[in-house]
Amino acid sequence: MPGIPKLSLVEGGFEELSLELAEYLDKLRGEGSNVLSEVTPLTAEQVTEEQPEPTRKTDTDAVLKKLVTASSALNTAPERELQAAYNLLIHLVGQAEEPSRYLPPVCRNLTSPITSSPQNGTGIALGILGTLFNTLDADDDVRFHVLLSIVELLKRTGNYEHIRPQLQNLDAWLAEWEMEPAEERQLFRILSECASTSGEPEESYMYLLKAVRTLQSEPTSQQARDLSLNALKTALQSEKHFDFQDLTTLSSIQALRESDETWSDLLELFVDQTYEDLQDFKDGNNTFLADQGLNEDVLDKKMRLLTLATLAAQASETRTIPYSHIAKALSIPGEDVEMWVIDSIRSGLVEGKLSQQREEFLVHRATHRTFGDKQWREIASRLETWKASLRNVLEVVRQQKEEFVREKEAEAEGPTRQNAWGGGRNYGNRGQRGGEMVV
Repeated sequence: MPGIPKLSLVEGGFEELSLELAEYLDKLRGEGSNVLSEVTPLTAEQVTEEQPEPTRKTDTDAVLKKLVTASSALNTAPERELQAAYNLLIHLVGQAEEPSRYLPPVCRNLTSPITSSPQNGTGIALGILGTLFNTLDADDDVRFHVLLSIVELLKRTGNYEHIRPQLQNLDAWLAEWEMEPAEERQLFRILSECASTSGEPEESYMYLLKAVRTLQSEPTSQQARDLSLNALKTALQSEKHFDFQDLTTLSSIQALRESDETWSDLLELFVDQTYEDLQDFKDGNNTFLADQGLNEDVLDKKMRLLTLATLAAQASETRTIPYSHIAKALSIPGEDVEMWVIDSIRSGLVEGKLSQQREEFLVHRATHRTFGDKQWREIASRLETWKASLRNVLEVVRQQKEEFVREKEAEAEGPTRQNAWGGGRNYGNRGQRGGEMVV
């Protein structure tokens, strides 16, 4: 069987099994269904003048087209018969020269509700799809359609965690299947939705961003705009997302400067500006946040944390920030400063130590919100300082080494002199008489 090995033990030829499935579909569909009557002539024995003996010449593709078109009725099959019926259909599809023509509709059927088994239907459908995915060749692009169906089912039930371990192979799969950007985008979007419904906002955003990246060759298209705005809104509303460099480098995001200037201005605020700048934005765009469904409290909190990160990154050589400076920059009471610093540390934006006695925050590390010429110059300056320190250390090590060598040489010369002096004394001792020493 080309393409697909047997999924279960099925006895009989293609014609016999096709008629059996057609009859079963008529039974499920009820009065007026005529699948069997349409399939039968396509599998009938034929007698011609050239071949007087009856021969069977089945139009496989025509039969499969009839069966697959009617196969949505299998979702009404009794639960105990459901898997066997679908396995039979998949087995017949496998007899075609191009099974890929018929499997995608079958997969779509399996993502529809199993009306005969509301409780267990999803699990049965996942089992069928999982078996089908694993039996297809690794480079068979039909796997793509099977995976779409699996993710669709998991999205409906909020079970993203069931597929998360397998997604580490996703890039390799897409490379093997040689998918078009539009198909990749379709998969990334449904994965994003699946992760979102399962309460995984960061992974949802990751796949949404992958979907946006498939549109960078057409950054001004309506689809690019809609997806880019969706990604931007998701990033702004996420309480854990603080780095917006992944967005600002995208052509479709940059194109928002022309099509959606207010959105672009809002993004720039969160890239490198402060809490005070956000308040000015809100004053100048009174209803924008509410009209776009943005949570103002979430944005205020995120911007306060980012502003604190900026203060820490710009701290003086003493690397300390007075509580009063933090309170002013964040527009918060002085007694709340420590709480905000702790929140910033938990968010991974800064590291440091609070001094209640001195009312200072000692910065150990701070996240740079942007990385440009200024940051490169700062790194260059620190590297020069580090090189100077290393030169000083090397000079000290060199001096100590030279001192050590001199000491060793002195120790080596000392016994030589002593031996020469001691030799004379020994000679004199041998000439000693009556208590006198002859030298």
